[in-house]
Amino acid sequence: MSHTRPLRFIRRGKPVTLHGVAPDRTLLEVLREDLNCTGTKEGCGEGDCGACTVVLGQQRDDGVHYQAINSCIRLAHSIDGMALWTVEDLAADPLIQPSHGHAIGNADDRAGGASRDSGLHPAQQAMVDCHGSQCGFCTPGFVMSLFGMYQNHVCKGQPISRELAVEELSGNLCRCTGYRPIFDAAQRMAQLPRMQVNEAQLRQQLVQLQAQPSPSPDEDGYLAPTALKELLAARARHPQALVVAGSTDTGLWITKLHKQYAQIIDVTRAQELQRVEIDHATGTLTIGAAVTLTDAFTALTAQWPQLHRFATRFAGMPVRNSGTLGGNVANGSPIGDSMPLLIALGARITLAHQNGERTVALEDFYTGYRKNLLAPDELVTAIHIPLPQANQQLAAYKVSKRFDDDISAVCLVIQIQVDAQGVISTARIGAGGVAATPARAVATEAALIGQPWSEAAAQAAGRALQAEFNPISDMRASGAYRREVLGALMQRFWLESTASAQGHPRLDTLQPLEVQA
Repeated sequence: MSHTRPLRFIRRGKPVTLHGVAPDRTLLEVLREDLNCTGTKEGCGEGDCGACTVVLGQQRDDGVHYQAINSCIRLAHSIDGMALWTVEDLAADPLIQPSHGHAIGNADDRAGGASRDSGLHPAQQAMVDCHGSQCGFCTPGFVMSLFGMYQNHVCKGQPISRELAVEELSGNLCRCTGYRPIFDAAQRMAQLPRMQVNEAQLRQQLVQLQAQPSPSPDEDGYLAPTALKELLAARARHPQALVVAGSTDTGLWITKLHKQYAQIIDVTRAQELQRVEIDHATGTLTIGAAVTLTDAFTALTAQWPQLHRFATRFAGMPVRNSGTLGGNVANGSPIGDSMPLLIALGARITLAHQNGERTVALEDFYTGYRKNLLAPDELVTAIHIPLPQANQQLAAYKVSKRFDDDISAVCLVIQIQVDAQGVISTARIGAGGVAATPARAVATEAALIGQPWSEAAAQAAGRALQAEFNPISDMRASGAYRREVLGALMQRFWLESTASAQGHPRLDTLQPLEVQA
């Protein structure tokens, strides 16, 4: 049995040290079974319902970064050196203090609101004020997502819009109260007297915690090197170890398949893998493999603003806060949403080992269902994406049963360039949910290149796209439906590109209708 390092984190303003935590135990297990924090609930056990949501605080160059995450699939050792808040902590943490600033709402709104004397944090008080809880099982998770929003927005003087509330609560599900009063609570928080974390004191505690020595790598069942060289050396020594990033998928192997792992390698601490860089000389955006999906999509939408809606539909925010772009790529699920996008953008990935590295086109990385080119001692370390080009048109489509927090039946991303004569000069199309791997539609691209961009060309490309893939039928959709959707999405792309040229809004920028309770 492997030894594991002590697990250390900050909670309620004090360092907590736990010994003997197995490398494959989840954070939720440690909270409920070891620390008796039963306010954090276990619902689905797979990161979908959000009942297990907690908030992590991590030191960055620009201050403390707050993330609401799913504790049910997050490995406990992955939070080593961070701060942790559960629903029990909001009214008990001495670091959460009244602010000298003012609430954003007016004086009438603030009258009778929350204070430290009420025993409730504004996230909790707002749920009470707006009647946002009924059976109460989901409420702790909602409150913690609200707390993350509060720290990231309200404490920075930013009001919470309805749209923002919808996006950031997409990973929390409620079956009885309905979402309207919960969205009301999200907006209500800013109208209450301000409470916020004393970050100066927290940063000092985090620095002291991280300064403590770690055990010898050879004695540790949970390896989390902070440098790429050490990470690749650990991979070479332990080629059979489970490699995790955010563990948003591998966590299910533990919670659902009940697999056990004595040796785990966590790539998220390596500094080189956490970088986002733009090289204008080569026209490349490079995203490190350990960059979270939240931060990766922020970098992508800064270059392609039309991807915002697509990005917010990738799972829920707690999953995006834990999951990484490199992990999604290496995992290689045929229904993973980031790969069709990256393929359409022409991404290449770096695979590294102790003695060197190589770079391959993303579409060439996959060799079969959940199979890829990685050697036993290699890791995905970076994703390289060409920056936007002139006359580039890009659209990303996700079709799923639920609008939010669902897995794609079909994911299609189309990128073309049209020259001054209206002829398609380049085309790249990435598709998910239609083959055993994320795929590039090379035959359809060939049918488009050299053609005038017209409705006839789009219809011909739609037929080519339907013929290029033979999708299976499963619980999400039939093969016939998936083929029909492929053709329809190509037609939609044509309609939206025409509408955009005429100054009309794209369909994916329109807000869904909100049903009032």
